[in-house]
Amino acid sequence: MKRVITYGTFDLLHYGHIELLKRAKALGDYLVVALSTDEFNWDSKQKKSYFSYEKRKKLLEAVRYVDLVIPEESWDQKEKDIKLYQIDTFVMGDDWKGKFDYLRDDTDAEVIYLPRTPEISTTRIKTDLNSK
Repeated sequence: MKRVITYGTFDLLHYGHIELLKRAKALGDYLVVALSTDEFNWDSKQKKSYFSYEKRKKLLEAVRYVDLVIPEESWDQKEKDIKLYQIDTFVMGDDWKGKFDYLRDDTDAEVIYLPRTPEISTTRIKTDLNSK
């Protein structure tokens, strides 16, 4: 079984997120999504999510491409997660291109950066809502 992992906040879940999850799942048989906790978002990213971790987790668990949702609590847990969940492929959006290349050397996982869906983002949704 080929296992894939991706990371994110997935706040205000939208079709760009769904496309990313669909393409990530197509790279393997089992998709693990590491979902940023509220504390990690605030302490490390200075971001406050609209939906709580538990609500975002429920939304992701309802997506047919997602097999398992785990908490992302720190930037440096990726190596541990890859080993723990026996991950073959690490996937991120291409706005992170190059940031996780070190995982190729530190683990046996392939690192792939998928193109974002250009016309949609959570930031754009929030901006559009605030301008109305």
